[in-house]
Amino acid sequence: MKKYGQACQGSSARDFAAIPYRPTPGTPPGIEVLPLERLTERAHSHGVDPYRPSRPVFHLLVHVEAGMLRCSVDFSTDEVSPGDWLWVRPSQVVEFLTPLDRARGTVVVFPAGFLSDATATLTSPSEHGRPRHGTPSVRQAESLCRVLNALEDEYAHLSDLPLTAHIETMRHLLSALLIRLAHVDGSALPEGAACEPFRRFREAVEQDFTLTHRVEDYAARVGYSTRTLTRATHAAIGCGAKRFIDDRVLLEAKRLLVHTTLTPAVIGERIGFKHPTAFSAFFRQRTDTTPTKFRALVVSAPTAPVPGNANRQTASG
Repeated sequence: MKKYGQACQGSSARDFAAIPYRPTPGTPPGIEVLPLERLTERAHSHGVDPYRPSRPVFHLLVHVEAGMLRCSVDFSTDEVSPGDWLWVRPSQVVEFLTPLDRARGTVVVFPAGFLSDATATLTSPSEHGRPRHGTPSVRQAESLCRVLNALEDEYAHLSDLPLTAHIETMRHLLSALLIRLAHVDGSALPEGAACEPFRRFREAVEQDFTLTHRVEDYAARVGYSTRTLTRATHAAIGCGAKRFIDDRVLLEAKRLLVHTTLTPAVIGERIGFKHPTAFSAFFRQRTDTTPTKFRALVVSAPTAPVPGNANRQTASG
C-alpha cells in the first residue's frame, strides 16, 4: 500500500477526486450508518478507491471498537485506536493507510446539509482543515456510545415511523452525538462563534476564498463593516478576519501542491492570485519556504513536519 504523500507521485490533477454524496440504493436519504468493514464495499460501489487520496464533500464519522485504523486527513496522520473517534469534514483530503477490515467499528456518513445550522455552528472546528481525532474519557465514552446505539437502532428500524419522521429523528440523534463529540477534545468553537456576523463571514469565505482575499469584499457581501467582522472573528477564534481568510487560502494551496501535479503558477491562479510572484510571496511569508520546496518535502518525506503547520501529527512506528 502506498504511504501518505506517495500516491501523488506521477498522478494527474484529475486524480484529486472530489467525491459527492450519493446515498446507497435502498437507504433513507441524508444519512447512512454502517459497520466499518463495509466502508470499502460502499466506496467501491461508488467507484471510489479508499486507499487513494480523495476529497469527500460529505462528513465521515468513524468510531473504532477493535483493531486500529491508520489514515491521513489533510496533513495529519492519525492512528485511531479502540474507543477513539475520527471525524472527517467535507472537502478534507482523506486516505486510509491500513486495510479497513483490520478494524471493527461504526461509520456514519452524511452530507453537510443534513445538520441544522445550530448544530453545524456548535460543532465546527476551531481551525481550517483540522481533523477531529478524539479519545473520550470513560464517562464521555459511555454517553457517546449510548447515543450512537440509539442512532444505530433507529437506522435499523426504518419502517417504524413515516419516512419524514424517521429522518428527523435521525437528525436529532446525530446532532446530540456530534455536539457531545465536539467537546471531547475542547476544539469546538466557543459560544461566541455562533454570532451572526462570524457565521455569515465563515460561510462566505468558504464559498469565495478562491475569488477574493479582501476583508472589505466579504464585509460588503454579508452586510457588516470590516471592523465588525474583525471583532467577531477575534471573539470566535482569536484571530483577525484577514488571518482567517489567509488560513483558508493557505490550506487549499497545500492540498493542491501535495495532491496534484499542477504547477505553482496554476495553483496560485486557481486560488485567487493574479500573478505567480504574489502567490510565491504569500506562501513563503506564511510557511518560510517556497511552494516547490514544500511540495518536494511533503511528497518525498511524508512523516516530516509540514512547514507552517504546527498542528501536524505524525504516526509513530
